[in-house]
Amino acid sequence: MASISQRDAGVIWHPYTPMKVWPEAIGIRSGNGTYLIAEDGTRYIDAISSWWVNLHGHAHPYIAARVSEQLNTLEHCIFAGFTHEPAVQLAERLLPLLPGNMARIFYSDNGSTAVEVAIKMAIQYWGNKGVSRRRIVAIDGAYHGDTFGAMAVSGRSIFTDAFAHLLFDVSFIPFPAPGCEQETMTALNALLAQGDVAAFIAEPLVQGSAGMRMYTTAVLEDMFAACRRDGALIISDEVMTGFGRTGPLFASGQIATGPDMVCLSKGLTGGVMPMGITAAAQHIFDAFLDDDRSRMLYHGHSFTANTTACAAALASLDLTESAECTANRQRIIAAHTAFAATLAGNPHIADLRQTGTILAMELSAGTASYHSSIRDVMYRFFLDRGILLRPLGHILYILPPYCISSEDLEYIYGAINEFLDTLGR
Repeated sequence: MASISQRDAGVIWHPYTPMKVWPEAIGIRSGNGTYLIAEDGTRYIDAISSWWVNLHGHAHPYIAARVSEQLNTLEHCIFAGFTHEPAVQLAERLLPLLPGNMARIFYSDNGSTAVEVAIKMAIQYWGNKGVSRRRIVAIDGAYHGDTFGAMAVSGRSIFTDAFAHLLFDVSFIPFPAPGCEQETMTALNALLAQGDVAAFIAEPLVQGSAGMRMYTTAVLEDMFAACRRDGALIISDEVMTGFGRTGPLFASGQIATGPDMVCLSKGLTGGVMPMGITAAAQHIFDAFLDDDRSRMLYHGHSFTANTTACAAALASLDLTESAECTANRQRIIAAHTAFAATLAGNPHIADLRQTGTILAMELSAGTASYHSSIRDVMYRFFLDRGILLRPLGHILYILPPYCISSEDLEYIYGAINEFLDTLGR
């Protein structure tokens, strides 16, 4: 019988993949902890948590048991006019943990739709209040998803070029790179002074797809506080940064000014099931409470608050809040910090940055582009050594599951050093 990879080649269209130049895909039979196990028996260290979703390792027995139990009780039910225990319990547990005094949970099915919901909430919020505020402000280089609203608030790039004529206008402010914060604040304050900003959306502390670009809690506070003074709504897109990736449970929980809405997905279920959440503060919810049905939020998904996804999220939250997971995150942070110190001054690294469990290295070699030629070289180099690292152009990053062993981290660091050595030959 043909292999998974061979059969895949005739029937599958892969995401973010140039199918003509990269038609082959590695067939995976199983997962175990930090490892993906291929059909030929090769074990790959999943050093990027399979697109940043896997928090606790593959095929985690505790999450699997909770999902299995739920499947034998109730697999799904319509969430309009009906409810169920897993959804209520998950909302009850999440709300006190989220930054910004969140009061309500709206369920969807992925990060992009969580952002779509937040944008719709923000725009309709002002409409329901009879106030003319329609401007959305975002940070240049942002990535908030691939659906149309999420693309509109994302930085204009090769990701969005084909659809640029269909995207609504958004005002972008410069990325608050270290040393450039004042430029960012000047641009934001100028927009707020016009009095028509409906909402500001940001990936707190780390822009993921833009190349793991990082900025400080101080400027995050300055941006949120400026919006709060103006009355503009604040949307914190924690799809990637949530559930401990930046160290604390939520990136925007590290500052004094909380958001009005928080978007969650990826690690929400530990990477086990698709699910999205848009959390909203009470005043957002209250703006939709009316006898006039035209003021309700017209949005929903067939799989809203899927019971098995809620069960996976509850199990993942149990693990995330455990002392063991907290210690593992601190261990990873310390290991990254120590490794980064050894790379200081390396001529092949143009910039080195770390926030929490995320470590990024911007190489001097290659062009500063998502399609940098060095990207494929790096990708294959690490695959040949049993490591899944998926560089963002010339930017190499590590974002591992929290269960990764110290030995596997050292192996990854060693392979990175080995690759850097090849650049000097």
